[in-house]
Amino acid sequence: MNMNHFHRWFCSSAYWYRLVHETIVPEVLDEHDVTLGDDVLELGPGPGVTTDMLRKRVDRLTALEFDERLHRRLANRLSGEANTTVVRGDATAMPFEDQRYSAVVCFTMLHHIPTDPLQDRLFAEARRVLRPGGIFTGSDSPGNHWAFKAIHLNDVMNCIDPATLKPRLEAAGFQDVEVDAGDRFMWRAYAA
Repeated sequence: MNMNHFHRWFCSSAYWYRLVHETIVPEVLDEHDVTLGDDVLELGPGPGVTTDMLRKRVDRLTALEFDERLHRRLANRLSGEANTTVVRGDATAMPFEDQRYSAVVCFTMLHHIPTDPLQDRLFAEARRVLRPGGIFTGSDSPGNHWAFKAIHLNDVMNCIDPATLKPRLEAAGFQDVEVDAGDRFMWRAYAA
């Protein structure tokens, strides 16, 4: 999904790096004692700010990136990392076998999926590639802040209403779904 020039710059900025490392990932994983397991799939890593944190926490990490330029840059940068594979692909039609991953994570990218039906396909695909008992977790913005809207001018921005996320994840086959809403919303959902 295309991003404007400013948005690409922002997602590679020192400010974004600090926000991800000090707030977003710790809120999602550490404050909820999330265990990712041994083989993790990250959806939409962009420039890899979250990828850099995740690859230090898990045995194996696969990062699935749709954007050709972002994929190429991230794959080149991480080519020497034995535990990390960067794959170019579509999170609504993943090229992975059923029940492969112990966890699927997704940080601030769901709003880049252009339609609700495509977001629902992403949820179904996340469920398909998760092992029984595996977790799908992450965070995103409800898109109600002016700065968030400004960053996304001329971008795809299809924000999810946090109140609708639990039933949508349950419809995709997840159980024990928890959604925490605030400036950002976070979720945890488990594969049966």
